[in-house]
Amino acid sequence: MVTNSDIIAKARELGFEDIGFTTAEAFDDHKKLLESMPDEYGWTQAAGIDLINGTDPKTILKGAQSIIVLLELYFKKSYPRKMEGTFGRCYLDDDRVTKDGLSLRIKAFRSYLRDQGIASKVPFNLPHRVAAARAGMGTFGKNCLFYSSKVARQSSWTLPIALVVDHVFEPGIPTIETNCPDWCRNACIAACPTRALKGNSRIDPRKCISYLSYFGQGITPTELREPMGMFVYGCDRCQNVCPRNLAWLAKDLPVNENVVVKADDFDLSRLLHMDKDYFENKIWPHMFYMSYEDIWRWRMNVARVMGNSLDPVYIPDLTRAFEENTDERVKGMIAWALGRIGGKEARKALEQFSRNMTSENPVGEEIHQALLKTTR
Repeated sequence: MVTNSDIIAKARELGFEDIGFTTAEAFDDHKKLLESMPDEYGWTQAAGIDLINGTDPKTILKGAQSIIVLLELYFKKSYPRKMEGTFGRCYLDDDRVTKDGLSLRIKAFRSYLRDQGIASKVPFNLPHRVAAARAGMGTFGKNCLFYSSKVARQSSWTLPIALVVDHVFEPGIPTIETNCPDWCRNACIAACPTRALKGNSRIDPRKCISYLSYFGQGITPTELREPMGMFVYGCDRCQNVCPRNLAWLAKDLPVNENVVVKADDFDLSRLLHMDKDYFENKIWPHMFYMSYEDIWRWRMNVARVMGNSLDPVYIPDLTRAFEENTDERVKGMIAWALGRIGGKEARKALEQFSRNMTSENPVGEEIHQALLKTTR
């Protein structure tokens, strides 16, 4: 008979930082939360993410008895500063497409379970963080993220991986609670520039910079462009300011060489001008929430970041990209970015663009508004 200790030993052997167990009972409270926020989470159905169905493990695996939670630390090594400032850390060494790292260890763990006569499923829509807290592995922050009680100096740089299994394991004692220090004056909530964090450990995902960067529809609303800052894909603002994360952020970490090797591929200028071949071979395997059909969103995000950099060095790239692109969302953001950078060269480019545009045209209006910000 396979025991909790056997599972822990195998998971440790495969390099997982922490291991926990909980029952396969439905996550009824989480289901109620999702149902109470239809406006905030309704988009998940259209995106093919059935969160409601994922709250009942028995719909995922027939005969489900327990959930094993493996905890992975995705911030073991430091990343190039220019990448940390523009991409969420959890995406920088993601192998869900390349399957050459974490995926191999999960596969090996499931193979071990299978050899012991245990069936398993790793559902994408099960509330993995809630499962980890129900297994007693940590608590939540006001930013809705999971904080380990043992790993990475009790920080949130962790990835819980929940496996539904058809075998009974002794469950841990649940720690489903918010455990932020009393003296913290809502640092994460105050730091969220798009006001996605609502307090009481609730979030409007539609306003989260991460959501906006890869699921946002249409050109990014004007009032959100500056607040989204320098992030092209994902966001770490609420984690960077969190006092519960300071101990880990202060640690002298070795450099992640895997990310260093690909850093130049994610140069802003290259991203702005990338073609299908470049995208599908160098970018999509690592950051895959957007397909080539959404390349406009990548280019729009990059143009916004260039604008927020306030660096005139990007003016030639933005000017060239305006001529290269036909998508109005991209062209409109390029105009905004030039207006944000400002100066004579930016104005010259905008005046050139305006010759064939009318204010009734969405791009023409963006150009008009950008010109109002620039100097002659």
